[in-house]
Amino acid sequence: MRLDDQGESQNVEDRRGDGGGGGIGRGSVGIGTLVIALAAGYFFGIDPAVILGLASNTSSSAPPPASRPAHKPPANDEMATFVAKVLGSTETTWQSIFSDAGRRYQDPKLVLFTGATPTACGTGQSAMGPFYCPADHKVYIDLAFYRDLKERFHAPGEFAQAYVIAHEVGHHVQNLLGISDKVSAAQQRSGNKAAANALSVRLELQADCFAGVWGHRADSMQKMLEPGEAEQALTAASAIGDDRLQRQTRGQVVPESFTHGSSEQRVRWFKRGMDSGDIRQCDTFNATSL
Repeated sequence: MRLDDQGESQNVEDRRGDGGGGGIGRGSVGIGTLVIALAAGYFFGIDPAVILGLASNTSSSAPPPASRPAHKPPANDEMATFVAKVLGSTETTWQSIFSDAGRRYQDPKLVLFTGATPTACGTGQSAMGPFYCPADHKVYIDLAFYRDLKERFHAPGEFAQAYVIAHEVGHHVQNLLGISDKVSAAQQRSGNKAAANALSVRLELQADCFAGVWGHRADSMQKMLEPGEAEQALTAASAIGDDRLQRQTRGQVVPESFTHGSSEQRVRWFKRGMDSGDIRQCDTFNATSL
């Protein structure tokens, strides 16, 4: 990716080396909850944070998020610089889109951490993968996940890494637009797990589409993509489909338990946003077919 001309976001908070909080094995997270959260975590999204956060103990020695000092990453940290530039690109893109619609975009924060960290959604764990917490408007990521993306999911490349951030920022956009709250309310009203899962799938696929919109807009403005790099994000989207992950972890696929969409669906919706650059093309909730 060509990011030399992209400014770094000032909204990156570095908690690495803070010692973490609420780590695995600290007491009250049951093994069943842990297994579910670990599997769900690699699907990207808020669900794992909620699962572990609400189930974990609240007596961690780490201070609550509001009282933690905000540190900036060191200037010589190449991966932190890359993340800050990608976040900066999402800020520029979404500020423009919101402005065109007569709205004001509120930049999210991105927190770098290792091990575990307190969030407004509960304790965040590295094993959950990257996630977004709507309660504090922050994206959380342990950069070690990028090693998993390359080695476990066989999805290497900078644009694949950027897609991870753009997807979580997509959840932030949904939060600002009130979409997340509406989905949560509808899930609660449904009283049916399968129906709630189906709504979650539509939410996640829309975040994939929003990530594609960012990719299209950012490349149009800055010509940031090298030849062949767009396929890296498609590979990443395919690698984290519910069907593929379930096949790896369970040995079988259970469609009614999907929460993020199949590999084919995730690729299709990311590509739809990437091809169009139009947020109006991302209405997964009124789509008759996903």
